[in-house]
Amino acid sequence: MSDALADAANARLESSIPVAWNMGVRFVELRPGLVRAQVPFEGNGNHFGVIYAGVTFTVAETLGGALHIATFDARTHYPLVKSMTIDFLKPGTGNLTATTSLTEDEIARIKTAATPDAKVDFELVAEVTDDAGVVVARTRGDYQIRPFGR
Repeated sequence: MSDALADAANARLESSIPVAWNMGVRFVELRPGLVRAQVPFEGNGNHFGVIYAGVTFTVAETLGGALHIATFDARTHYPLVKSMTIDFLKPGTGNLTATTSLTEDEIARIKTAATPDAKVDFELVAEVTDDAGVVVARTRGDYQIRPFGR
């Protein structure tokens, strides 16, 4: 893990999505093609003692921006999520970790297509697990990188 890369992604999260930062979302592993984020249970529980569904969604959705920082050229393109679905599989009763990755072939495809005029679509699938490694949710998101000014 590159501490400088995680620090940069966390700084960007704090400044650009303060609501996620205030939930305690933090990127803990970041390298080209892979990102892992965590969020604490404390302060994020709901009225029946499990982590709030919106927090579970948020920790998974923020992965796309961090993956962009670690993998693609943030000087020429920016990321956005076009759609996302989530399957809640088990209640989250502790801290959560969300993980996603892209294959080397998919990274190469996106980089090749990311010309100065191109919007490039890609899919991210993530798993959200609890402290015991139990999968509490899975997401599938349609993401896009776009050149600045488009």
